[in-house]
Amino acid sequence: MLTIDLPDVLAPEKQTPIGLPPISTPELLNEMLQLAEHASDLVLIPMRPPQAEVAGKLLSLSLEDLPTLLPEDTTRIAGDLLRGHPAAVEKLRTEGACDLPYFVQGLGRFRASIFAQRGSVAIVLRVVPMVIPSLASLGLPPQFDAIANVRSGLYLITGPSGSGKSTTLAAWINKINYEKAVQILTIEDPIEFLHLHKDSTVIQRELHRDVPSFAVALRASLRYAPKVIACSELCDAETFGLALAAAEAGRMVIACLTGSNTIHTLEQISGIFFPTDPQALRTRLAKNLRCIVSQRLIEKKDGTGRVAAFEIFTSNPHNRELLERADLSAEMLARAMREGAAEGMQFFQDEIEKLIQTGVIDRDAALESAGDVFENSNPPTP
Repeated sequence: MLTIDLPDVLAPEKQTPIGLPPISTPELLNEMLQLAEHASDLVLIPMRPPQAEVAGKLLSLSLEDLPTLLPEDTTRIAGDLLRGHPAAVEKLRTEGACDLPYFVQGLGRFRASIFAQRGSVAIVLRVVPMVIPSLASLGLPPQFDAIANVRSGLYLITGPSGSGKSTTLAAWINKINYEKAVQILTIEDPIEFLHLHKDSTVIQRELHRDVPSFAVALRASLRYAPKVIACSELCDAETFGLALAAAEAGRMVIACLTGSNTIHTLEQISGIFFPTDPQALRTRLAKNLRCIVSQRLIEKKDGTGRVAAFEIFTSNPHNRELLERADLSAEMLARAMREGAAEGMQFFQDEIEKLIQTGVIDRDAALESAGDVFENSNPPTP
């Protein structure tokens, strides 16, 4: 078993204050956010200044108290973040990385990723908005409201890391929470957005604090009688199979999955998760898959931030037949999404072309952030 030797992080109460900066971790994060008001991530890497990612660009921040981070600085900060999270400490020790939530009163919530590199500790903190956005504010079209209504089946949110999947998941849960009187169960690693009980009752379970794994949580989920199950990540065949089984049992299952677009998502599910019996999986998917929402964040042409582009594939009789076909191709799916526009479907290439033509983004930004979705097709044109 891998064992990372980071004693100062794993036993923060034994750290010595000699040479450490006077600024506390909450004060540091507050100063960083004041300098980078719209930061999506705060980056703390030894031998670099504190940095923030704003609109997809990494910026160095000038802090008088901490111009350059030393290994002992990031070690101290990691120790602050890890207090009260013994499972995260053990994961860092044995796997070299861990994720956990961090909250600063009056400032906000963060998803902290702590990892070993070059024998030291590095930290990236995702800034979690205090207010859960609406689906409309994220750029999803009005017709998506009908897709988002509570109905049994499997709903997938896909995209690369940093594309906003967790935010879309939270907005979706928030909509149900306000509009339906149902029990909602979320399984998250870690919990980012806190959902207060509204018309619905929301149970939030966090990996490594409330439950050891997604699989264990999904196996037990039906005992709690939820109508809606939300899972922040389907990372392997076991968790995907359990999520699909929950959908087959009559639950609405909304889950995040890493995948660039609809066709890549389906290829990943059948080729990586279930390579030995893809036809059986295709049949189950055809019966239970309700929607795939794929998303990308692309820098705006005016430099004011990023805009979300979405691809939406939904279930209808024609698409269910497509999903069962062994020769399903990107061209078939593109045609299905274009023909299903009246039902709320969208095709990535078309949506990105619209953003280019209306001057929201330029061609270079589209190719940089979403070039892979144009594989085997024509690239966007200005």
